[in-house]
Amino acid sequence: MDAAEASAALQQPVFYIGHHDAKRDEVVSLELMDRARLIGYDMITSPVTNAAFRKHVVQLMLDYRKLRASDQSLPLPLVPSLGPSFTTLHPTDAIPSMIAVLSPWADVTSSDPLVAHISRQVVSVEIAYAAFCGVSNVILPPLFRNQYAPFPEAVSTYADMAARSLGIGPYLQIIVPFPMDNQKPAPEDTVLSIEDMGETSPVNISAADTGDPLSSWDSWNHIRATCNYASKLAISLSVPRLLPDEHIQSRWYSEPMRILSFSTSTFATNPGGHPVLSKAHQALLTRYIRLQQPPWLLISGASELPLPATSNGLSSDPTPAEAAVMPIQPPLQAPRLAYLRYLQRSQPPLPPLARFAQGYQDFLQSPLQPLTDNLESITYEVFEKDPIKYAWYEQAVALALKDLHDELKRPIIVAVVGAGRGPLMTRSLMASNTTGIPILPFAVEKNPNAYVLLQRRNATDPLWTGRVQVIKTDMRSWAGPTDANGSPAKVDILVSELLGSFADNELSPECLDGVQHHLHPSHGVSIPQSYTAWASPISSPRIYADLLHRPSDPEKWSLPYVTMLHQFSYLSHTDEALPPTSAGLLSFSPSIQQCWEFSHPLPHSVLDQSATRKQGGPLASGLGGGDGWNEHNLRSCHLIFPVKDTSRGVCHGVAGYFETVLYKSRDGTKVVELSINPNSMDQKSRDMISWFPIFFPLNTPLHVPDGAEIRLDMHRKTDDRKVWYTWQVAVWAQIGRRWQRTAESEVHSSEQNGCLM
Repeated sequence: MDAAEASAALQQPVFYIGHHDAKRDEVVSLELMDRARLIGYDMITSPVTNAAFRKHVVQLMLDYRKLRASDQSLPLPLVPSLGPSFTTLHPTDAIPSMIAVLSPWADVTSSDPLVAHISRQVVSVEIAYAAFCGVSNVILPPLFRNQYAPFPEAVSTYADMAARSLGIGPYLQIIVPFPMDNQKPAPEDTVLSIEDMGETSPVNISAADTGDPLSSWDSWNHIRATCNYASKLAISLSVPRLLPDEHIQSRWYSEPMRILSFSTSTFATNPGGHPVLSKAHQALLTRYIRLQQPPWLLISGASELPLPATSNGLSSDPTPAEAAVMPIQPPLQAPRLAYLRYLQRSQPPLPPLARFAQGYQDFLQSPLQPLTDNLESITYEVFEKDPIKYAWYEQAVALALKDLHDELKRPIIVAVVGAGRGPLMTRSLMASNTTGIPILPFAVEKNPNAYVLLQRRNATDPLWTGRVQVIKTDMRSWAGPTDANGSPAKVDILVSELLGSFADNELSPECLDGVQHHLHPSHGVSIPQSYTAWASPISSPRIYADLLHRPSDPEKWSLPYVTMLHQFSYLSHTDEALPPTSAGLLSFSPSIQQCWEFSHPLPHSVLDQSATRKQGGPLASGLGGGDGWNEHNLRSCHLIFPVKDTSRGVCHGVAGYFETVLYKSRDGTKVVELSINPNSMDQKSRDMISWFPIFFPLNTPLHVPDGAEIRLDMHRKTDDRKVWYTWQVAVWAQIGRRWQRTAESEVHSSEQNGCLM
């Protein structure tokens, strides 16, 4: 295997595939586990108790009904503790590869008090014993037993049971099974309750919700909230034969998914008679399996775990030595397993941004403060690995050189402010070489450590050849450039890379204001010329849970975080349809709206007024304190995000992005832009990796009904010493003919942790 093949192999996702048989009513033996492993399974589901226990519980219920007919004061019966006749589960080597399935016939939400009472006891005793045996993953009995949504009170009862289950085993992962939408379950997934084994009770149907594809998610959201976003609570999602709309798939994608369950009916049959998944199912699997914590895949069906063949001379009970040489390729009798293994081998490689972001998905980082902190070399190195950003900067400098050279007919003074380790200076020199236009290069850097490296590079880099004037100073204190004769001059092209994930959050406006007086007043060019901040409300249960369970961080809700948003879903979409995927799936582009814009250079009158206010005197003070000399960099926005019908959800915060125009040629025919806005990044700077989005959290999740509006108020504030943001989200719904506020967050402010100037 060469290096390229090895790299490709490392990028391939790993499928952890398990076997599930809904009719299995005996605890999985070590022999059955070994057979599953030999075939190629990684895990197997097992009931905690056996058929004898079920028969005993049913008989207990029937006996009680007979006795109570003559004695109405009889208390509800108690389920006995487990014994050897009710379970063969015990601590063995099979436990780590086992997923325990609690008795699916236990129905804690039954409208029959007797059934609900017995079911709660069954769940309690089975969870406790599974935890004692060392089982780490337990699947609860299902809430959805048909295509109908349960009554709200049933969901509340189930949520209480899930919350209590979390406290039984400290290391136990509680998994709740859910259908992806409201479709009728596959026959093999139909679950009977012990209620069906006794007297007939009313069928638990909420007719008003039967056509709602989000009813399943609604129930999960209630359970998750009741359990306070517990990290030990996850879902097992059943994949239907007909997939729901893309926004339903995205909603489940954002949730803590532990298992993807494929029933026999999920698969189609190709002309050769082999089971396959549709292109839409393959696309869903590829997307879900790339979660930072990818779900396990569960294949349902007894036929997928065949008896081992002995006609080929292989033992059905091999020794360890024999097992080591036995093939692990799934036999023909397990075609769905073989097919999923084929899909695993044929997964497409990750795109550059996804490869770069591995390990950073939904990991919260504080934004950089380059004005107050000196960055480490490794931080610069990460930025310099970007395959797009610096190439685009080179194009922008080349365009500016051509425009200015036609006018000036002399060497162009190019200053890179905030030069770091020098990548922008290198690209400026390369632009000079490719255009044949000479430049006078200046590199300005305040970081004393980076300054050492810049001097070394100037002396040793064959492109620099000692011609770069390297200056160690804050760009706002720089004395300015000199021309070829050593006389004071003005900068023709001012190049910087001061942008943050929200455009201005690393104080690019304040930095460039402080150096603009060195830019030529008539023809001076700033690269970038302008930048805009963009925002969209999102649902991100994973990030919210992360922040919620940080008890020692009092400022956690008042900070914007840089993060590679991964496991989330947008709440607002436009009417613009995205191109269909290869699987034919249709979706709409998210509504990501512009908050504000900054342009450079500023009009001189603005900077003159700022300088006047900075000197003090009989002038009005600033709104945020101080003299108000930086108030021209205040910004605010009020944005309205419409929510489509059947797109309700929960808002956990606001995602932020930026776009920038590095340079637009004077004739307007060419423009060089960068973007991390998902709606434009592929057109403007595909595969750029230098910036992750920013996330503004809400300390209380807001429920967003169908057809509502999410309204965002955001401000960029300053007191002349620092810059900070405030943000507030409100939900408005139309009730009758009037729009009314139905939910509102508090005003969040990052003032205590603002960016120091």
